[in-house]
Amino acid sequence: MTPWKILITDGLKPAGQTILSREAEVDDRNGISAAELLAVIGNYDAVIVRSRTKITAEVLEAGKPRLKVVGRAGVGVDNIDLEAAKARGIKVVNAPQASTNAVAELAIGMMFALARRLTEADASMKRGEWLKKQLTGTELHGKTLGVVGMGRIGSRVGALAKALGMEIIGYDPLIPAEEISRRGAQPVATLPELYAQADVITLHVPLTPQTRGMVNAEAFAQMKPGVIIICAARGGVIDEDALHEALESGQVGGAGLDVFATEPPGASPLVSHPRVVATPHIGAQTKEAQNRVATDIATEVLAALDGQKLRWQIV
Repeated sequence: MTPWKILITDGLKPAGQTILSREAEVDDRNGISAAELLAVIGNYDAVIVRSRTKITAEVLEAGKPRLKVVGRAGVGVDNIDLEAAKARGIKVVNAPQASTNAVAELAIGMMFALARRLTEADASMKRGEWLKKQLTGTELHGKTLGVVGMGRIGSRVGALAKALGMEIIGYDPLIPAEEISRRGAQPVATLPELYAQADVITLHVPLTPQTRGMVNAEAFAQMKPGVIIICAARGGVIDEDALHEALESGQVGGAGLDVFATEPPGASPLVSHPRVVATPHIGAQTKEAQNRVATDIATEVLAALDGQKLRWQIV
C-alpha cells in the first residue's frame, strides 16, 4: 500500500514527525505561502497546521479529492473553514489537551506580573533606578477571580488560583451550574454578575461570532474600578479600543494580553501602554506542551486516515 502523504505547514516537533513517518510520507514545508499551499494541497491526504496557516474554502476545494484530514496542532480552529470542510467530507481534528497547563500557568503569571508590577520593577532596575516605595502592588490572596469559560484551561486556571487563596467564580453558558461547581468555581448566571464581583477576570473562550468583541465598553463599565483583565484565549474577544480607553480612565487597572485581534499587532498604543503586560501568543510555547501537541496531533491525524475512533474530531 502506498503510504499516506502528510503536509506540515507551520512546523512540528520531532516527536510528532517520528510518529507520522512510521505510516506516512511527511513533507515539512514550514512557512509555506498561501499561494504555494493552494498549488500543492491536492497532493496530500492530510495537512497539519498551527494558527498561521489559513485553511480556507478555496484551499479545501483545491485539496479534493485526495485531502481527507486537516489537523490543528493546538486548540483554536478559527483559521479553518469548518463549514467548508464539513461540506466536502474533510475531517478536522485538533489537540485540545496538550497546552492546557501551559496556557493556565501563563495566565497566572500575568496576574502576578500585574498585581506586583513586576515588569515595571524590572525595567526600572535595568535603568539603574530603585523605586521601592513607588512600586506598591497588591496581593492575589483573598481576591475574587472571575473565569469566563470553564473548559479545560479555565478550570485549570481556577484550580491554580484557588491554591493561591483566591475566591473563584465561573461563567459558561455551555456548562451546567452543577458542573461548574464540580470544576471548582461558584457558578454565576450572567456575565454582568461576574463583572460586578471579580477583582481579576480571565477569559478562556473561543473566537466565534457570539464572542467577538464581547468584552467591550459596556462590559468594562460593569466591572469593578481597577479590575485586572487577562486574555490568553483568542484575539478579537476583547474590543481593543475600548480596553485602551478603560486603561486610560483607570476603570481597568491592568491587562495581560497574549493574543490580539491582529497578530502581530506591532507597537500599538495598547501594547505600549504602561499597565499592559503583552506577550506574542506564547501560551502554548513550552517544551512540554509542544511535545504533547506534536504527539497528540500526529496520532489523531493517523487515526483519522486509518478510519479509527477519534478523540478530538471537530467536524
